[in-house]
Amino acid sequence: MRRIAIVALLLGLTAPTAEASSAPEVRVWVTTPDRAELMHEQPRVAFAKTDSTHPTIVVDPDQSYQTVDGFGASITDSSAEVLAGLSPAVRADTLRKLFDPASGIGVSFLRQPVGSSDFTAAKDHYTYDDVPAGQTDFALKHFSIEHDEAKILPLLREAKRLNPKLKVMATPWSPPAWMKTNDSLVGGQLKDDPKIYDAYARYLVKFVQAYTRAGVPIDFLSVQNEPQNRKPDAYPGTDMPVAAQIKVIEALGPKLLGSRTKILGYDHNWATHPNDGTAEADYPYQVLRSPAAKWLAGTAYHCYYGNPAAQTALHNTFPDKGIWFTECSGSKGATDPPAKVFSDTLRWHARNVVLGTTRNWARSAVNWNIALDSTGGPHNGGCGTCTGLVTVQPNGEVTTDAEYYTIGHLSKFVKPGARRIASTSFGTTGWNGQIMDAAFRNPDGSTALVVHNENDEPRTFAVNVGDRAFEYTLPGGALATFTWIARFHSKLDAVPLTGATATDPALIDDDASTRWSSGAAQTPGQAVQVDLGRRKDFRRVALDSGGNLGDYARGWDLSISDDGTTWRSLKTGTGTGQLTNIDVRRTSARYLRITSTGTSSSWWSIADLRLYK
Repeated sequence: MRRIAIVALLLGLTAPTAEASSAPEVRVWVTTPDRAELMHEQPRVAFAKTDSTHPTIVVDPDQSYQTVDGFGASITDSSAEVLAGLSPAVRADTLRKLFDPASGIGVSFLRQPVGSSDFTAAKDHYTYDDVPAGQTDFALKHFSIEHDEAKILPLLREAKRLNPKLKVMATPWSPPAWMKTNDSLVGGQLKDDPKIYDAYARYLVKFVQAYTRAGVPIDFLSVQNEPQNRKPDAYPGTDMPVAAQIKVIEALGPKLLGSRTKILGYDHNWATHPNDGTAEADYPYQVLRSPAAKWLAGTAYHCYYGNPAAQTALHNTFPDKGIWFTECSGSKGATDPPAKVFSDTLRWHARNVVLGTTRNWARSAVNWNIALDSTGGPHNGGCGTCTGLVTVQPNGEVTTDAEYYTIGHLSKFVKPGARRIASTSFGTTGWNGQIMDAAFRNPDGSTALVVHNENDEPRTFAVNVGDRAFEYTLPGGALATFTWIARFHSKLDAVPLTGATATDPALIDDDASTRWSSGAAQTPGQAVQVDLGRRKDFRRVALDSGGNLGDYARGWDLSISDDGTTWRSLKTGTGTGQLTNIDVRRTSARYLRITSTGTSSSWWSIADLRLYK
């Protein structure tokens, strides 16, 4: 017997509300890789009392996860430069399309550099307390945010006017040079001196206070962008080992006590990039295990190495700390045609940023530059291939990039304060050609379901809530958002079955969307045995084979047991599609065993197992 892990769900199929009983409609917006659909609204569909043989996304409104803070990008110095250079009418229209929740996509989260980054329009990099080489300013007498008053802050204030729920995070790429070992904004470390840690903490507090007085309160603050990037390419950066970050946070925390500003740790990749060394591969864990953790709301992640599963691993170790995803830039090759850039970016960001981060506890999903010019600039060092949400063309026209739509499919429909709710999903961040999704319950009670078809071909799937469902066919590579306002009260209760066993020498599929697979053609006698942990009442068992089309049991026998030894056959039947619902008289049992009684050249896969009360 091979140990497996399956998730069982106990659902109470209560009567729908009056609103639900009138076949509530679902609104649909779709973006396709060929730009034929750009977040265009489609004909509405309706829930109905029906079963489906297609892969089924089961949405559980009663099982919730993290709260959403927002989705967006960064108004970098470069973004501010290109936006400020637009005509007043075009700039106003562009900002409405970005930030207005009604007429635009409602960007709800901005991550702002504290001082200069690689996306700086000016010739020289800067901080807010620059002094001549060899000098210091421990009193911070030279501190000033005057640079930002010209272009950045006016844009931030207008963004907040357009979307009052907009949250702002701030991140420094480098402390002032006089605080560093190499007296430079590029590279080096913070001097290991208590006076320096205190000065840097006060510098960050002064920034928070100055921005607040300027009308842009800071909701989140990290102390160093990408602290393991030890050799930045001609742009501001700081090698900040764990010990140094801990000391900065311990100096900063008491100074922000009582303010709205929450401190986030780490702010780097899902995994340590080989170019950054591996000495502190567990960087975020070390920070959260330290005394500085008491000052942290949680941890921030970037997308440039590793995969989003790292977020769940950290959450499982520190469940009382939040996860924020705070940077991922699109990229284009020098010879890549625009159509390829759009298609590739839409697909990768849909899997990894839109759905990969949110299904792994992220409270935010943030791209890098909100706007760049047609050359991917201006920039001063660093990334020469980055793309933004929008591009300012040489003729002054503003065009939308794939990131506008990937972020928009979240930000326009998933509001700040929403909670992610449970939904079955069959796709993977690494690509497996299946349907991938994430569901959210908004503060007003509406539901938003974001779905991506990883396959190049159209895929039909069903969406089930309680005893209602609808079917939809999504074009290849497309991203869609579905919204509805009905409440179904399904009372779904997830129970992890860590003691499940397979009586056939089965393989565990490498595809994370499949919990169990026969590993060979179907033959009679293959079986999956499940321990519910205690006796459970149910009247339906749902065998969901997910997105692996054809991998359903052609024939089956459902048996039950109270001790795992003596078994009684409860029902037999045949499967006709991806979802097999086995309805029985109300039954109580601790153990279930589903045995194959048919033959097929297809494998038998189980992506999800659910019990309905």
